[in-house]
Amino acid sequence: MSVHPLSDLIRHTRLNSPFYSDLYAALPPDVDDLTALPVVDQEAFWAANTLQGNRVLTGPLSEAVVYKTGGTTGAPKFSCYTREEWREFTTAFGQGLVDAGLRPGHRVADLFYAGDLYASFLFVLDALAHAPVGNVRLPIGGAAPPESTVPALEDFRAQVVAGTPTTLCRLAAHLVATGRQLPSVELLFFGGEALFPDQRPLLAAAFPQAEPRSLGYASVDAGLLGRPVPGPDPRVHRAFTPHTVVEILDETTGEPIREAGRAGRVIVTQLYRRLMPVLRYPAGDRAEWTDPEAGCFRILGRAEEGVRVGPVSLYAQDALAAVAEADRDGRVVGTQLVVRRREGRDGLVLRLATAPGGDDAGLESLGRTVVDGLNRARPLYPESAAAGHVHPLAVEWARHTDLVVNSRSGKLVRVVDERPTA
Repeated sequence: MSVHPLSDLIRHTRLNSPFYSDLYAALPPDVDDLTALPVVDQEAFWAANTLQGNRVLTGPLSEAVVYKTGGTTGAPKFSCYTREEWREFTTAFGQGLVDAGLRPGHRVADLFYAGDLYASFLFVLDALAHAPVGNVRLPIGGAAPPESTVPALEDFRAQVVAGTPTTLCRLAAHLVATGRQLPSVELLFFGGEALFPDQRPLLAAAFPQAEPRSLGYASVDAGLLGRPVPGPDPRVHRAFTPHTVVEILDETTGEPIREAGRAGRVIVTQLYRRLMPVLRYPAGDRAEWTDPEAGCFRILGRAEEGVRVGPVSLYAQDALAAVAEADRDGRVVGTQLVVRRREGRDGLVLRLATAPGGDDAGLESLGRTVVDGLNRARPLYPESAAAGHVHPLAVEWARHTDLVVNSRSGKLVRVVDERPTA
């Protein structure tokens, strides 16, 4: 197992990476305390981690696999792994798939995305191949049309379907629209984005015997983050010890949080990566400890998955909670926040998707209830609307296929900013 002692990894990184050498220039020669290191500034990290004249890597790019990262927000960047690092990454993640529910002989359809230097399809396929239990792998891919995906799942009687929640929901919408179900599916392994309560009714309608489970928490830039923890809350994960050190830092002070139930931002250190070191790197998510001693934490959503509407800051989770509270019948199968600007003011529109073929009766009343709930939860918004700073909250009804997704990864874009940039 290629896990390096922290002090050795810091020493190697300082000696061979110009970026980290500059970052740690003011530190004592020998450092073995992680909290003594500064948190990496992502903007500076990626400015130095370029294809030409790279200052982050600790050696020449002569033996590695290269993947694209940062495709959901911002310009795509590139992340590098040596052969040994990639094997360590996928093997550790594959071990976590057993915690997610993978059993010997399971037939698993991989519906993640491949090509264009995207990692998830190959990553999941390799993790399944390195899992400690035998399984049958069906490399279908997320770009395959549902007209061919569904027959393949039926012919092989797939028991596990793995993909982003958005991909799984689009497949479910196709099944519901065509009056079909896949009762042979036992598990829906989701990853790459959170699964929210508003998506569960649609999945249940298409996969009546399936339980949605997180297949694990990782990213191509940050690496291993958390393995699934069996239980009712799929947001709870456990750090991949000894490969990974996960910290949760106070969003204001930057101090490590050690008690349960207090939210902060996720910072990760990878002890198996030397070519492109990841030391106190922001994973881009918010989380809280559920059992600090056991290394268990609950993911609370993307740190940047919020929006500023005039003077008001809102998180996507705020809207999702309002929808969950109002929609007791499970009619909403997708939620998206759309920010628009007209007449010199910003305004927030909640784009709510319903299942195909559903009855539209009562949707107007449901929309008002959602708006009322969000206004109560975030009173600064209606106060700002009353003062003329923003437009009142509005609801826009749609189908799941109308929701905006990332063109490359297929992930749902939770916040769509339609304000003009010029």
